[in-house]
Amino acid sequence: MLDLEGDNLRQGLLALVVALLEVVKEALVHAAIGRVEGGRLSDAEIERLGDALAELEDAVDQIKAEHGVADAVRNVRDDLDGLVGDLIHGMAGEQRRVEIERAHA
Repeated sequence: MLDLEGDNLRQGLLALVVALLEVVKEALVHAAIGRVEGGRLSDAEIERLGDALAELEDAVDQIKAEHGVADAVRNVRDDLDGLVGDLIHGMAGEQRRVEIERAHA
């Protein structure tokens, strides 16, 4: 879990921010792939998009290296992945419960 006490406050907050940047970057990559596969981009646009995403990746990697937060970011990402997984599991269970109630109504 994210440690936000004492000397670890700055590193913990930076790890959280970088983890969120990684999540946003992954969403951008997913959207970019959809646009490329959908044929909605010219070759020049595809190249610019690829370059921009590569620059973003490099910037995130540089921040992690310069501030020594790679392990902390990985821990935050693991925690976020667990939270999202729990949320999805809970929503799926709730949807199943509603379906069962409707079937028996």
